[in-house]
Amino acid sequence: MSNFSKNWKKDSSPGLAEKVKESISPQGPLAPRLSQASTQIKSQVNKIDSTISRLKEKDKIIFNKVSQALQRHDAQTASAMSNELTEVRKMSKIVNNAKVVLEQIDLRLTTVHELGDIVSSLTPAVGVIRSIKTDLGTVIPGAESEIGEINSTLSGLLVDAGTLGGFSLNFAAANEDSEKILAEASAIAEQRMKEKFPDLPASRYSSQSESSSQV
Repeated sequence: MSNFSKNWKKDSSPGLAEKVKESISPQGPLAPRLSQASTQIKSQVNKIDSTISRLKEKDKIIFNKVSQALQRHDAQTASAMSNELTEVRKMSKIVNNAKVVLEQIDLRLTTVHELGDIVSSLTPAVGVIRSIKTDLGTVIPGAESEIGEINSTLSGLLVDAGTLGGFSLNFAAANEDSEKILAEASAIAEQRMKEKFPDLPASRYSSQSESSSQV
């Protein structure tokens, strides 16, 4: 039996060597831990979805205030509301981007079949998780800690899979892959933003601002 087979799933009647290995390895077999990581990610995605819904509703309210201010030729209020709307959309982009990243990582978790798959899939994923942790924490309370727990789970899986399979970790290649994942996630998040949020009536706002400044 290969190292991968022994550690991917517990044997129904493990031998002494397997029992010893399990007793000195508190992390346990790999398959349940992949499932655990996937569950953690899905839980975080659900929280992100709730935040996206709240931000979308807030965006709608502020957008209407901007439009109403422009109709009243109130450039000052329109400017203030527009700035507030910009901040809301920055937060929306952060959470949408994080959602796409987590969805992509979860997809990787559900398609691994060998130790080598775990190493090649999770090495860049760990770097990506770290990159979204701080930004997401500024929008969702507690998210930074929860993302940290996901990162710890994935890091543990990565190290154990590399050790068991005798794989070396190519961080240079992983960093390049991480950048590709982030770039793709950013593009997808940007497209989702365009589909969900209407553009500000910029030309009208600009003309109102110019008229106000000339008075």
